[in-house]
Amino acid sequence: MTSSEKFKNLKQILTRCTHGDFLKVYSEGGTHGPGPPGINEYSAWSRILCGNRADAPPALYSHGPLMVLELQSGGKASNASGFIGTYRFIDRRNFETDGVKVAETLCDYVFTSQPNKPAHGRLYSPRYPSSYPSNVRCSYHFNARKNERIKLIFEESYLQKGDESCLNRADIIKVFDGKVSTAPVIAMLCNEIVGYEILSTGPELLVQFTANSNTHGQGFKASYQFLMEDNSSADGESNKKPGVIDVSSALGPAVSAATSSCHQIFRSDKSSGGKLISPLYPSPYPPKTQCHYDFLARGRERVRLVFEDFSLQRVTGSIIDCESMDSLDVFLYVDGRLEKMASYCGNDVPKPLMSNGPKLSIEFRGIYSSRYSRGFKISYYFVQDYAIATGKQLLEFPCAFVYNSTEQRKGVMTSPNHPGLYPRDTECNYFFYGRKDEIVHLHFTHFDVEGVVPCEAISASDYVQFTSKMIDKNSPRHCGQLRELRIASESNFLRVTFRSNDRLDGTGFKAEYIFLKDSEMQSIKPDSSGEDFILLNKTCS
Repeated sequence: MTSSEKFKNLKQILTRCTHGDFLKVYSEGGTHGPGPPGINEYSAWSRILCGNRADAPPALYSHGPLMVLELQSGGKASNASGFIGTYRFIDRRNFETDGVKVAETLCDYVFTSQPNKPAHGRLYSPRYPSSYPSNVRCSYHFNARKNERIKLIFEESYLQKGDESCLNRADIIKVFDGKVSTAPVIAMLCNEIVGYEILSTGPELLVQFTANSNTHGQGFKASYQFLMEDNSSADGESNKKPGVIDVSSALGPAVSAATSSCHQIFRSDKSSGGKLISPLYPSPYPPKTQCHYDFLARGRERVRLVFEDFSLQRVTGSIIDCESMDSLDVFLYVDGRLEKMASYCGNDVPKPLMSNGPKLSIEFRGIYSSRYSRGFKISYYFVQDYAIATGKQLLEFPCAFVYNSTEQRKGVMTSPNHPGLYPRDTECNYFFYGRKDEIVHLHFTHFDVEGVVPCEAISASDYVQFTSKMIDKNSPRHCGQLRELRIASESNFLRVTFRSNDRLDGTGFKAEYIFLKDSEMQSIKPDSSGEDFILLNKTCS
């Protein structure tokens, strides 16, 4: 964000609030000003509030031991009822980062795993739970031992409101899967996030928090833990084939009993993928079977499930309700808790699935069974490329791909996990670079992105944006189900941003791309078939 944009944003807030009634918040003393320490006539206010409850933050925290609220009412009479709240004095030691602060830095810390010391702790943004200052960069270095990894959970992260692309944000958290900022990026966090979990690939991790905006958020609180690597087999010692689950031998005498159980954990550090089959597959599974399968990825990886066979017993004459018949439930971790993503039953083979982070769980409930119920066969993969088969993946973003005209003039691009359901809580960017005299043309042959126009956060919409600028907050969003869509860039550069939230799923998109010279544009303009054709900054029908 440029200085002029910052000033414009600040001016809009001031103009909106100071033309009526408002509340000024002084949360920082005048220690650095011309006056005495404490809050006085020389102090600068830290924020200004007006409007209704939705416009106010859930809580205000001082930067230090002092806070002053100043209410000013305008000259016009109104029926506004003012405000009411509660206050509390809290111990600032509750928000101290557990690492060792680097000398002569504002907010750099080092966390080192050592014998006979706690293997877990906490870290906070500067001034947390008060708003963080402007123009800061904090680095948090984690150094585990050789046989350890780092688990990091951002329990709360409030930077800015909304659901903007992190490329458009001036305040951002980057997590690198290594000790330096050239390591692959595991996560980029902006906006508001709760319960986001990260697991490093190796014994080193770097977190960078950069704040350059004038609209300071509350910041973040996070917990970390140094974890010993699990050296046990992910697939169980009873399996004859690596990566294939066959619990028939483990069932043994239990097959003739009333119940049987099968619980497995699959870790990406043991295998990059394998097969998961129901008990006794392809023979019918035993009645009253209860199975639980956990998948644990690390670093940039996501869990991908591809269903190859699916045949569960249905209750004859019953309404199709997976709760009352044999079913397979898939769970994701959303806001730090386990949440059911989907429930499958019957004989229809489900679409491929992908996790929203390093964890995914499956529960299989075989209540009835029959001689016609084969069960299921699933291929599982731990993938770093989001199952996007084209383009060159970049290391400096969790999910970003480059398409260069000098390498390939035309091809195909897809959403993550297409033609399956795209993952939740995901942002992917696609960068197209043409030659100097070329533009980029996209023809979407499939477009299914959950949401309703104008595809904003208030309607919990996922969206796709197109822009000929690297940073652009004003380009329109696209969502819903579109029969066909064509996009043409205004220059030789095009950025496509896909962003999903934690709510619903879609099958995403598939598009054909081609780099064209201006003289070739006329050949791809659609006829009067009614499909959408969008020339960026212009709209054609």
